[in-house]
Amino acid sequence: MQPPPDDVQLLHILADVASTAIVPHFRALPGVDNKSVGGFDPVTVADRAAEEAMRELIASERPDDAILGEEFPPRPGVSGRTWILDPIDGTRAFMMGLPTWGVLIALADARGPFLGMMCQPFVMERFWNTREGAFQAGYAQEERLATRRCASVGEAVVATTSPRNFRTHPVAPRFEALCDEARMIRYGTDCYAYALLAAGHLDIVVEVGLKAVDIAPFVPMVEAAGGAVVDLAGEPIGARLLDGYHGEAVAVGDPSLLPAVLERLAV
Repeated sequence: MQPPPDDVQLLHILADVASTAIVPHFRALPGVDNKSVGGFDPVTVADRAAEEAMRELIASERPDDAILGEEFPPRPGVSGRTWILDPIDGTRAFMMGLPTWGVLIALADARGPFLGMMCQPFVMERFWNTREGAFQAGYAQEERLATRRCASVGEAVVATTSPRNFRTHPVAPRFEALCDEARMIRYGTDCYAYALLAAGHLDIVVEVGLKAVDIAPFVPMVEAAGGAVVDLAGEPIGARLLDGYHGEAVAVGDPSLLPAVLERLAV
């Protein structure tokens, strides 16, 4: 009889079962449902199947832990720990056949998330953290993640999912000015932006309108790789993700760059 998996092993097993549920539907969707009454918030059979598979596994392996997921109501727990699940972050990309979506999994306690995983099963790539550091595995061998140094905003590569997400937010003109000053801005990155920041390929990610499930894995992952994740006021967000989170995220690979970024975004 094998011992039960530890938390990091369970992260990978959860990513496995989610991937198995999702990949047959990628670029083969029978349709897309809209969860929003006044707009468009897509959900697919793959989203639901993947979250159900992960919930079933957590219920079996960690029955005392709570679950907060994107597609189904929260499940309470008694352990003080919560699994935070986004079965497909970037459903719009998924429905378009773009491989910029990912399975997001985090494990949090009262202090916030301490383990995180981003899995892209179509390109067979994973980014995760443990208490020893942050890691990546794909076609190459497993390697440790490390953010890169960036001396100024003018040298930075900035990413966000869509400029339209800033339309009604007061930070919009400040964000545009930041992008004008930066070396480069890329859109449409979804969850990949944070993973690639942790891997040292870009320098700044700014987003608003997030849910806890969208950002939870990247707080411990980016920090373990040497970066920082805060809100627009510069406050840590990890401990507020389960209660009191307002949807803002500013991630930097080089923490010394954070004061300059926050100064430019201050409303």
